[in-house]
Amino acid sequence: MLTTNSYFDGNVVSIAFEGELHPATVGVISPGEYSFDTAKKEVMTVVSGELLVKLPGVDSFSSFKSGQSFTVEAGKVFDVQAKQDVAYLCTYE
Repeated sequence: MLTTNSYFDGNVVSIAFEGELHPATVGVISPGEYSFDTAKKEVMTVVSGELLVKLPGVDSFSSFKSGQSFTVEAGKVFDVQAKQDVAYLCTYE
């Protein structure tokens, strides 16, 4: 079963599904700056575009481009900046 989620007035839209090993979402982040909090450990892979990410405990943003991934532990907040539409895949462990 697919579930569609919309955040930040429709600027972030995702489709949730049951992945091979873990629950997952695929989605698109529109240009802007956003903060996300995690309930579970997340592994996020940029599928298309470039996402600037400020990970918990880090003072600056790092660039993640198509094919690159980052991990955020459960119970943390991370910030992202998108300068163009960015597609992503996120798995939850």
